[in-house]
Amino acid sequence: MAVKKELRIHNKSDKPDNIIMKEIEIMEKCQAIQDELPRFFSGFFAYLKGNVLPMTRLAYLQDIRFFCNYLVNETDLTEAEKPRDIKQSDFDRIKAADVNLFLDYCRRYKVEKENAVYIYENDNKALARKKSSLSVLFKYLYRNELISKNITDAFEPIRLPKPGEREIKALQDDEVMRMLDAVATGDKLTKKEREFWEKTKKRDKAILILFLTYGLRLSELQQLNVSSFNFSRGEFKIYRKRGKESIMPINKSVEKALTEYLRDERPSDDKLPPESRDALFLSLQGKRMTERQIRELVKKYTAIGLSTTRKAGYSPHKLRATTATSLIGRGNSIFDVQALLDHENVTTTQLYAAHAKNVKRDLVKNFEWDEEFDK
Repeated sequence: MAVKKELRIHNKSDKPDNIIMKEIEIMEKCQAIQDELPRFFSGFFAYLKGNVLPMTRLAYLQDIRFFCNYLVNETDLTEAEKPRDIKQSDFDRIKAADVNLFLDYCRRYKVEKENAVYIYENDNKALARKKSSLSVLFKYLYRNELISKNITDAFEPIRLPKPGEREIKALQDDEVMRMLDAVATGDKLTKKEREFWEKTKKRDKAILILFLTYGLRLSELQQLNVSSFNFSRGEFKIYRKRGKESIMPINKSVEKALTEYLRDERPSDDKLPPESRDALFLSLQGKRMTERQIRELVKKYTAIGLSTTRKAGYSPHKLRATTATSLIGRGNSIFDVQALLDHENVTTTQLYAAHAKNVKRDLVKNFEWDEEFDK
């Protein structure tokens, strides 16, 4: 039996090791899926690697693997017993109607696992993503003469809500205050939740304040390090999509919340394993918090803010929406808010690129959740 070798990073870039490790993990997941898929997809794999974000690449590969498993297990379109053995000629026989049947299958399907049967259901947004993944694949195969017809034009349209048609879910100011009151006092927490809260209340508050102030993405917050912050310069560093580095200003609420957490609650380095010493937010086990743990934390406190059940609490992405709506509601320019949140559809690239840092600093300086809470 082969012994798994320890992975050591020889990092000469400006990125911290945990960001590099995260990228490596995504690459390894992509490679594992590619090893399961048809051999004639090799050029397509190279195309994805060079043209889409790592997480998008992973999502495409997961959808395509699911489609190939469907071909093997649910249709007579191939004689292959596993996706790896599907032939190029099998794909050339696939019609748009076959893909449309697959998308209809995806609306609700069953999967047997051990002693249970699981029922999975996809909404139109999830179906649209699967359709998009297959469109990218079939267009590539056609362009590169691996199949004889472009069948993507005959894929059935999937209706998605138009911009403005879908209700934006975000906390109102009074709900934010109720949530922050819960993390400060332990009010509305169950007996068991209060036991954990006694040990993590300052960490939890710092997490919520960071989400609310900057509208950070979950992955951006989860990967923050102690070394990301330079309190003397009043700024911290995050890594956005495509690995883009961004410098964010620190306001008083954030500085206070983080200082109290680091000083009073976070274990000292000598009590932590080497791999956790730079991680900003730690679990009670002394490890970097996972995205799932942070998601559950946010869901718990937002449920209190919303005065609803824990199951109906909001995701971190809804706190991102809360940041945007709160800033715009206070009269800030929509373009400045887009700069702060790193939205991709910003069209004034050069217009505010030069003053984006000052704009962000002014926005954050006058956006003190904790000071409002203390009044």
